[in-house]
Amino acid sequence: MGATTPDHHRHTDPAPGGGPGPTGPAGPDDGTGRPEDEHTEHPDAADALPVPAEVRARLRHVDHSVLVDERALDQVRRRFDADQAGALARYLTSAQSPNTLRAYRTDWVAFTAWCLAEHRTSLPADPVDVAVYLAAAADTVRADDPDRWALSPSTLERKAAAIAAVHGAHGLPSPTRADVVRLTLRGIRRRRRTAPRRKRPVLLHTLTTLLDHRPEPGHPTGAARARDTLLLLTGFAGALRRSELAALTFDDTAVGTDPRTGDPLLVLRLHATKTDQEARHDHQVALPRGRHRPTCPVCAFADWADLRTALRDGGTRALRTALAESAEREHDPRTPHRCHTWTGTDLADGTARPLFPPVDRHGRIGDRPVSGRAVAELVKRYAHRAGLDPDAFGGHSLRAGFATQAALSGAADREIMRQGRWTNPRTVHTYIRTANPLEDNAVTRLGL
Repeated sequence: MGATTPDHHRHTDPAPGGGPGPTGPAGPDDGTGRPEDEHTEHPDAADALPVPAEVRARLRHVDHSVLVDERALDQVRRRFDADQAGALARYLTSAQSPNTLRAYRTDWVAFTAWCLAEHRTSLPADPVDVAVYLAAAADTVRADDPDRWALSPSTLERKAAAIAAVHGAHGLPSPTRADVVRLTLRGIRRRRRTAPRRKRPVLLHTLTTLLDHRPEPGHPTGAARARDTLLLLTGFAGALRRSELAALTFDDTAVGTDPRTGDPLLVLRLHATKTDQEARHDHQVALPRGRHRPTCPVCAFADWADLRTALRDGGTRALRTALAESAEREHDPRTPHRCHTWTGTDLADGTARPLFPPVDRHGRIGDRPVSGRAVAELVKRYAHRAGLDPDAFGGHSLRAGFATQAALSGAADREIMRQGRWTNPRTVHTYIRTANPLEDNAVTRLGL
């Protein structure tokens, strides 16, 4: 079969830092001494397939979304004015979530690179070529651990979905519907008959342990300490996904009052979520005042908002002064809750100021939001500091921890589902079984 034509290269787009090539330069540090890249996804292990240098060079020049047929848009531009064509292009590009586009772009670039290296055509692709590609990817092992597979069956299925999506966007039949591809994926799943590896939940005692290993208060690490405190407490109490945490801005926050007790509470507004990608529902998550000052989400929000306000109004010098005052409060074990007397913040000014920006090792606070991957890496780093296995934890550990801890504390399914925005009770029951395998279990009635 012939190699991919140059015309095809105009219709592929590697995600920044994705695909078979190396990742881009590191971005700001996260405040813990390790660089944190806010705009690149680490290439997954499937992209470790051999890719010639000339293939990488050609792939760097592609543009546009892999899910939008640019040739069709060219025809639209010839028939309609630029504004109408531009509007169509914007909405077509928005048809998929940014995370899906990023993953599909990376997967499509990896497949295109493999086709170029093997002198195969990627669009339209032959079903046998797709099956061989998936089989080769399935046999790839980790470079740092040859005894472990580099790819899970679910990742391979996502790669097949990306190939199907690109063909569909170009009006072509999907090669993944062929029996040879479907049977190959089925064979991979059967050969890899292992239970899915779930991340360990961060329970309440684990959360307090993680908080015990935050950087020291004061300059330069106090800013990262305050940000990470709010991130961990918000992710846990709000049962938030890592992408939801990363997307939060000050405009999405409001401090209200608990109508039952009169205590302050923090209300978060979520926009597009994994289960509501079109933002049809106005999801609000309420975080009540914590029982203890160190684990109070509202106090943590006040601490972080004061630092951000000091930086905005007075620059670096004012931030250092605010950090010194914060350090004095933290060193005093008698320090009470401050959320009752806090007067609020004006950072919710319509500018979409990110709630969780990067913080480098010098205490400099960035302007852009952290990525979802950065959230997961932050949880892993704190687990490592606490002497836990970092590979057992991730961004989902906070959300899973909420559900598991709530189940352990006797919360009903309905209560857990409301805060976590789950719609399927079976998902919640999974966490309940994890928390207490004897819950609603007839074995307790056997009389042994």
